[in-house]
Amino acid sequence: MISRSERSLNYVILSLFALFALYPLLSILTGALAPAGTSPGLLPTEISFDNFAEAWELGRFGQYLRTSVVVSSSVVVLATLMSVMAGYAFGTMRFRGSSMLFYLLLLGIMVPTEALVVPLFFDLRELGLTNTYWALILPQTAQSVAFGTFWMRAYFMTSSRALVEAARVDGASHWRTLWSVLLPVGRPAMVTMIVLIFMWTWNEFLIPLVMVTDENLRTAPLGLAFFQGQYTADVRLLAAGAAIVAVPVVIVYLFLQRHFIRGMLEGSTRG
Repeated sequence: MISRSERSLNYVILSLFALFALYPLLSILTGALAPAGTSPGLLPTEISFDNFAEAWELGRFGQYLRTSVVVSSSVVVLATLMSVMAGYAFGTMRFRGSSMLFYLLLLGIMVPTEALVVPLFFDLRELGLTNTYWALILPQTAQSVAFGTFWMRAYFMTSSRALVEAARVDGASHWRTLWSVLLPVGRPAMVTMIVLIFMWTWNEFLIPLVMVTDENLRTAPLGLAFFQGQYTADVRLLAAGAAIVAVPVVIVYLFLQRHFIRGMLEGSTRG
């Protein structure tokens, strides 16, 4: 039983950590809202949205966000489909070499991107895929499938055996058992995986930097980096550009936060 003083101390510590985490975000937001000719402060006396319009036009964030949406959506769709099917196979089936294949797949998580990006660039260049959407989608899909398979395998291994056996008794195939029985119950786990893959893909910087030189194929984080090189002294525009790039991730998380938190809690209790 936790005493009232211990509970109060926990709230104080958590509040301090929350303020520590929120301070950089508040600084960026207040800097983006600061009117021209004023110095950004944590509590601005005036608010102006002109910085967003100016940063949007000068930084070409419309084109960069469009590229990021196409790449992130494609990676999420492809990685989710393959991760769900591979996770179901590794989590519910037993076949020769399954353990070896699974640990081989985990190399996609353990090997850092920095160790692969140079040979990957030459491979894609030989295939004529550099400076295309495929150069951004395929490598990130491969990385995401490694994590997604690991995540979904853990869910399928701890899923109810009674549901699977009941489906088999009713004559359901593996395909029907996966999509009609297990996935509806495991929606929080899948949504958590989708949110994580979307966030990682959206924030990826190294692969777009190496794989594309066409300005029209720059993703939002890469475009922000080039925008920073042009306007390093203008804090207001940099803050506005950073806020523009971060908004889609915030929207996705807020929209799916209930399933995301539920999936994380289920994973922790099962683990």
